[in-house]
Amino acid sequence: MSIIGPRKQLGAHAPPGQTLAKTLGWPHLIALGVGAIVGTGIYTLTGVGAERAGPAVILAFAIAGAVCACAALAYAELATMIPAAGSAYTFTYTALGEAIAWVVGWSLILEYSLACSTVAVGWSGYLVGWIQAAGIVLPQALLVGPHAGGIINLPAVLVALAVMGMLVAGTRESATLNIVLVIIKLVALTVFVVFAMPAFNADNLHPFMPYGFASVEQGGTKRGVMAAAAIVFFAFYGFDAVATSAEEAKRPGRDLTIGIVGSMLVCTVIYMAVAVAAIGAVPFQQLANSPEPLALVLRSLNQPKAAYLIALAAVVALPSVILVMMYGQSRIFFVMARDGLLPQQLATVSKRTGAPTRITVLTGISIAAVAGFFRLDEIAELANAGTLIAFIAVGACLMVLRRTAPDARRLFRCPAPYVVGTLAILGCLYLLYSLPGTTLFRFCIWNAIGLVFYVAYGRRHSFARRGQPA
Repeated sequence: MSIIGPRKQLGAHAPPGQTLAKTLGWPHLIALGVGAIVGTGIYTLTGVGAERAGPAVILAFAIAGAVCACAALAYAELATMIPAAGSAYTFTYTALGEAIAWVVGWSLILEYSLACSTVAVGWSGYLVGWIQAAGIVLPQALLVGPHAGGIINLPAVLVALAVMGMLVAGTRESATLNIVLVIIKLVALTVFVVFAMPAFNADNLHPFMPYGFASVEQGGTKRGVMAAAAIVFFAFYGFDAVATSAEEAKRPGRDLTIGIVGSMLVCTVIYMAVAVAAIGAVPFQQLANSPEPLALVLRSLNQPKAAYLIALAAVVALPSVILVMMYGQSRIFFVMARDGLLPQQLATVSKRTGAPTRITVLTGISIAAVAGFFRLDEIAELANAGTLIAFIAVGACLMVLRRTAPDARRLFRCPAPYVVGTLAILGCLYLLYSLPGTTLFRFCIWNAIGLVFYVAYGRRHSFARRGQPA
């Protein structure tokens, strides 16, 4: 049974030169998921979360993980049901229509681009710490943006452009390299837990919730467990990048389910172990807003060599997160352009690699620009707003399609879909409410700009609208 209706059979309309090559198996997809999920969130945002919630950042990780688990189950069903590139944008187009899909796609563009920029800034923090630990002093003006008294965060710019180059080289080659980088990250986090856990001190967990549970503004900053959850939420998403690869999966029914659910399970276990080890080893005040909290913990425990290796692993492996997120954004851009909502020239793929080279270059340059000039916490909060909107839409799509297409083939069936979908929506709405007011204002401005573009260009050039009678 087809559930697509008037929506162009999801890729069947694509002219020659606008079809993605099927090159990815389930090992690539699990690595893409873990590569995106395990990154800046646990390597750098642990410190930001500790500053906002104290030791209860451990609980913040658990709450964010539970919300993401509900969204992941919805993604797994929809991705195997609609195996086309575009993830939440494509699901929303199918279930809820073009206008709402535009809002979700526009939000995803914000999510992926700012997620890449966040990781680039986090990577820069570890690189600078690692270089300085070796006794090398670099000019501060080239290490931070104007917000911190510098000119540009040059390392963040360079790593974004380097990852862009890897993606231009080809999807399969990039995904294979990502597997190697993921292994390095997992080994490094295991080493951290082994060194930090023996120093666990229960006294460091008291008071457990110094700022309370709810998100409240204190001293110009939102604090509390939910305020921390709203930012460390960034640490969990990434499995949605697996869904964007649906069109490139060799066996989407099997591979996407393994990739999405498997990567979430692996990462949840890793995160809880690392968070308990870090908060238990040192007082949370030491971690607050540190650009390299895990390395800081090990240095505090008189383990300079281990700290040096952790920082080195972050320098080597964090670019895998940028790679996956940049990959995801380029695919969202690609599908929206292929649908006519963005200029169709952007939907051209390389004959040599089967990858959308033109849109990848545009994506890489924009990400590098944001990473060079903005703060890590502000970028992460705004990226989270975009992701939360996408997750809310996916929860709604899960329930809508169970009603409108009950007999459609589902290679993976989400258990208790109405419960899971409702929990995903309510959890994401609460996290969205817990974000700072300035972040929500900027997010509204972003979507206002997007709606103006949709009315002025996208609606008139939409393939579906041009293909139907007026």
